Amino acid sequence: MSAPLRRGDPPALYAAVLRVLALLLALLAASPARAAESEAVRSPRATVSLITELAEIRPGERIAAGLLLRLAPGWHTYWRNPGDAGAPAEITFTLPPGANATGFDWPAPQRLPQGPLVSFGFTGEVLLPLFITPPASLAPGDRLRLEADATWLVCAEICVPEEGRFRLDLPVTPSGALDQAQAARFARARAALPQPAGWSAEASLGPGKGRLVLAGEMPATGTLQQAFFFPTEQGLIDNAALQPLHLAPKRLTLDLARPADAATASRLEGVLVLTDQGGARAAYTIAAPVSALAGGTPEAPLPLLLLSALLGGLLLNLMPCVFPVLAMKAMAMARLGGAGAAAVRAEAAAYTLGVLTSMLALAGAILAMRGAGQAVGWGFQLTAPSFVAALCWLMLGVALNLSGVFRLGAALGIGGDLAARGGALGSFATGALAVLVATPCTAPFMAAAIGAAFSLPPAATLAIFAALGLGLALPYGLLGVFPGVARRLPRPGAWMEWLRQALAFPMYAAAAWLAWVLAQQSGPDGLGLLLIGGVLIGFAAWAARLGEAGVGAGRWLAGAALVAALALLPILARSPPPVTMAPTVAAAWSAERVAALQAAGKPVFVNLTAAWCITCKLNERLVLRTAAVQAAFARHGVATLTGDWTQGDPAIGALLRENGREGVPLYLLYPAGGGSPQLLPQVLTEGIIRRAIGEAG
Repeated sequence: MSAPLRRGDPPALYAAVLRVLALLLALLAASPARAAESEAVRSPRATVSLITELAEIRPGERIAAGLLLRLAPGWHTYWRNPGDAGAPAEITFTLPPGANATGFDWPAPQRLPQGPLVSFGFTGEVLLPLFITPPASLAPGDRLRLEADATWLVCAEICVPEEGRFRLDLPVTPSGALDQAQAARFARARAALPQPAGWSAEASLGPGKGRLVLAGEMPATGTLQQAFFFPTEQGLIDNAALQPLHLAPKRLTLDLARPADAATASRLEGVLVLTDQGGARAAYTIAAPVSALAGGTPEAPLPLLLLSALLGGLLLNLMPCVFPVLAMKAMAMARLGGAGAAAVRAEAAAYTLGVLTSMLALAGAILAMRGAGQAVGWGFQLTAPSFVAALCWLMLGVALNLSGVFRLGAALGIGGDLAARGGALGSFATGALAVLVATPCTAPFMAAAIGAAFSLPPAATLAIFAALGLGLALPYGLLGVFPGVARRLPRPGAWMEWLRQALAFPMYAAAAWLAWVLAQQSGPDGLGLLLIGGVLIGFAAWAARLGEAGVGAGRWLAGAALVAALALLPILARSPPPVTMAPTVAAAWSAERVAALQAAGKPVFVNLTAAWCITCKLNERLVLRTAAVQAAFARHGVATLTGDWTQGDPAIGALLRENGREGVPLYLLYPAGGGSPQLLPQVLTEGIIRRAIGEAG
């Protein structure tokens, strides 16, 4: 034993320190951790290195290696299929003769939402493992040099491509040696790799939608919270769409949404990730043969879809949203009493042309917006508070015109004297307005036709919307075919002024209803702006009357008031929704809640609605809220969920498209225990509900 150090003995102290440092250097030199990890490439976004599980290798032994990425908080990198945006990491090895390397074994990815897009990738620390087979000629005492060039993309709010060159020298020994720290990393990476699924798998893909069905002994479905399928190939599914889960004994079904330009495939391969209620994930590789979608988008021939659209447009005249325009139609028909055939045909043709022009413009706008990646459909414009406000003011202006506040439409710019003005221009504008006010409603036959329209080529889509417009215009347009009917109408006279004023009140009612809709969308602040705009519209009407009386400034004042009202629309568009707009949490729809309720043995009734959907509100008031239907729900243990599409929720839009619909209402009844839902008609009765509940068990 050496003597203890004493004060005043510096040489002995220095010698002891030097011995400790030499021992530390020897330990570091022998440490396998340095041998099993290359020098890292560092940036503020990521630290990347090449690692191996072994610090020393045996001759002929296959080596587990991998690219280790340690990402800074807020940054992510990408899976083999990056989803809507991104690029996967790539690596190229330079190896001695006789050696070879595999590609990456990809861990199960995460969904990475980025605005309307969803990418697939990783955050935090991720190891992309692979295997290297050394040359057979290696012997103890040799060293295996691994050299690799790699590229990877890291993204947050911006994306930065990065690259690096890595080198690693591994000694060859008779017994080899693990690097314990790296071995733990590789163990975690292996646990994250998808495992082969022990189930049979079938897939069906069609226009707009698809389905993945797995059969066999499922994992514990009682605790299953969510499932998501990550396809290996890009372009097969809509990455941002929900994948509703349906569970049944020994059966799991995922509904898939597909983009309009989806690729075709004979085999659907990818990774299925199951997440339980505790957040634990299990991943499985899936390889399913693909067949045509059964029960998907209707494959009805185009003539049948056109007939459905025509009948739907005809029945749309009976829906309450079109009642305000019926007031203007009534005035127009009253003017035709005793008119000649040429005049009758001209007005009927102008009205029909106005309907068709507006309907085709609406279809074109939807096609253009969908082509730009926006999920829009029938009635989409009513999800915008600024449009609702503008339509409300238009209804108010028409009502003031009918009430006689002013006579000329020039002051209101569009539609102010639609009911008062005769001739082709008035009829054309009336037809165009009829389409705008019809969109809150959906009539029988319409849903299937419009749902199929957007899975067809654009020309067929426009043809279906033209048939819908023709049906809407048909009652009035028939006057052009049978002009003699107009001669049976009462002759114009003083009674028309009383009728004109009486018919103003449906327009006032329409304006009041639209004000209520806006209150649901934008709350008290939005309603306040709407009322200010209403005052400005009223002032513009009064100022227009001054202009009619010869006051020169009247028309200028009317125009200034209109400009001031229109200036409120951008402010309305930015108004936040009220916190009370959504349904209560217990009743709010979500795909996960549907799956959980089904798994608990409950049938589930889903009501997709919107504040501006009059058909929805009538069904709720006259059918769904009745004592008989509520008692039937309670008797059969039916859970009811509501999805509010007032402001165009993308998740609800995806559910609509998955069920072949482009607008609300949509009523789905899911059976207890799992399975696909029953699609109910858009106009309900108590009998329809009771029969559906009985069939759902």
